[in-house]
This record gives sequence, structure tokens and C-alpha cells, in this order.
Amino acid sequence: MSVEGETVAEIGQGLLVLIGIERDDTPADAERMAERLTNYRVFADSDGRMNLNVQQIDGAILLVPQFTLAADTSQGNRPGFSRAADPATGAALFDAVVAATRQRVEKLGCGRFGADMAVAPCERRACHLQPARAGEPLTAQPLCEAGSGKR
Repeated sequence: MSVEGETVAEIGQGLLVLIGIERDDTPADAERMAERLTNYRVFADSDGRMNLNVQQIDGAILLVPQFTLAADTSQGNRPGFSRAADPATGAALFDAVVAATRQRVEKLGCGRFGADMAVAPCERRACHLQPARAGEPLTAQPLCEAGSGKR
């Protein structure tokens, strides 16, 4: 990942995580996000099944702040961002996710909140998840690479 042409973070095998902070998010949500990210079993075991988490594969996590994930596209042709946290709150909660994740994994890279970042993912067996909010059931289903046939 680069900011203004400078490489600020890169990882090998692991998770590329785009994080959208919404105005109702709290420090408890940041802690839960870090816990979930480090425990998601989305990496293949010896049988090719998604059974291992990022720690078990000695992988890394790359955290990228992405306010556009809070977009409301329910009306019209222009997305609204009123659900997004204000910049100061968003930056503080993104920093809280970074700190909580850093306590759980050794290999961590992160983007810069508010910066114009360029991210070049190399997806192998891509798994895209949208975590639920605290108190809601986790209903996101992994989307596996075409042809892998296993979850």
C-alpha cells in the first residue's frame, strides 16, 4: 500500500481489511473487530478447508481505513455518507482497531486515515466478509475462489 507514491505497508499471506467507521461505532466495536479479525477461520488447513485463522498460519493483517464503506446507496444515484463517523471520531476509532489488533498479531500494517492511498491486492482464494455489528448475529458468508468448492 502506498501513500503519495511512498510504500507505507505491505504484507505477504494474510488479511487485507477495509474498515469503515460509522457514527454509532464505539471503542467496544473496535475491540470486537480486532477480536473477530484475528479469529476468523478463513485459511485452508491440510485438507483444503477453511479452518485456520491468521495467527495459525503466521500471517499478517493490513488495515485500511475506508469511509466509503459507510455509504448509503438506498436512494438516488449519489451515495450519501451521513452514516460515516466524523473525521476525528473515525480516526480515533481506526487507531483503536489498530491498537487492539496489534495486541493480537505480530505482523500488522496499516494505512493512514484520511490519506489518498493506493492498495494493490493480490487475491488468492479470496474471502470477502462483512462483519456484523456488536449484538447482531454474524451472518456474513465467505465467498471462496471460483473452483475451490470448499468453505
